[in-house]
Amino acid sequence: MKKKVLLMGKSGTGKTSMRSIIFANYIARDTRRLGATIDVEHSHVKLLGNLTLNLWDCGGQGAFMENYFTSQRENIFRNVEVLIYVFDFESRDMNLEIAYYQSCLEAILTHSSDAKIFCLIHKMDLIAEDHREMYFKEREEDLILLSKPLECKCFKTSIWDETLYKAWSSIVYMLIPNVKDVENSLNQFSDILEADEVLLFERATFLVIAHSQRSSNTDIHRFEKISNIIKQFKLSCSKIGAQFKFMEVRNSTFACFIDVFTPNTYVCIVMSNRSISTTMISININNGRKHFEELEKATNSKDQQASNAINDESSSVSSSSHQGPQQQQLVKKKKNRR
Repeated sequence: MKKKVLLMGKSGTGKTSMRSIIFANYIARDTRRLGATIDVEHSHVKLLGNLTLNLWDCGGQGAFMENYFTSQRENIFRNVEVLIYVFDFESRDMNLEIAYYQSCLEAILTHSSDAKIFCLIHKMDLIAEDHREMYFKEREEDLILLSKPLECKCFKTSIWDETLYKAWSSIVYMLIPNVKDVENSLNQFSDILEADEVLLFERATFLVIAHSQRSSNTDIHRFEKISNIIKQFKLSCSKIGAQFKFMEVRNSTFACFIDVFTPNTYVCIVMSNRSISTTMISININNGRKHFEELEKATNSKDQQASNAINDESSSVSSSSHQGPQQQQLVKKKKNRR
């Protein structure tokens, strides 16, 4: 099922750079050679199961922006699932940026009133770290008020740190049809393993799509940091013709395992019990894999039914619930008796 995503903002805000980092495996320093987007660049990004992002990267030069709101208005803003509007924090013409954003909101209200709105306050690395949160909160409050009656979710982003992954993980999470089923199953999986945390990453982008947490952690950016680190490691592997499949990290406080899970995901398991064996973890991952593959198949089936209904111009979509088989019993480690 295709989901139309508009990526908009004035020229030079960094839209194409962030798209290239997340979906085309660019590293931040290589985005400097990217040229300006001319009119609209279309790309189809296949994600979890049958989910495909129909990404419209809209050039931000003045002439193009005016066309989007006049002659191309219906074509651009019809059937939009998500609008992502990128603001450059150091823009010298914020009034013009706000005017463009308001025009986008008016068009969305007319043609795609159910679309989700995300605002990215970009290039935040250029602000002194101790001032970033204050600046972001001020801009966030303004945009939330400006967006009414629509609701918008704001993120501060930079291509130079993990904030970009946090924003895009949240966007992709919202687009996954049965994400609650996935999270419920992940919670059961985590309980059986007695893991501190279990994360599910989308395989191509390494965006976090679901997680389960059984113990507290003070680092609120840990998911995005892992995404960023592993994505860079995968790129390093690809340069020498190697494929990243499995990673194990142990230190004095935890053990962490990252493994291929389903055709579209990786799983990350974090254990404070450092005595757990790699073999035991591998067995449990193998036993849990089939259940999560069934969840993906159920998603594909529902998406196909919805897609067929839309193509037939049906006024309503009704799809029967597909329940996967019971999760295979996992091997639960025995507690040491002393």
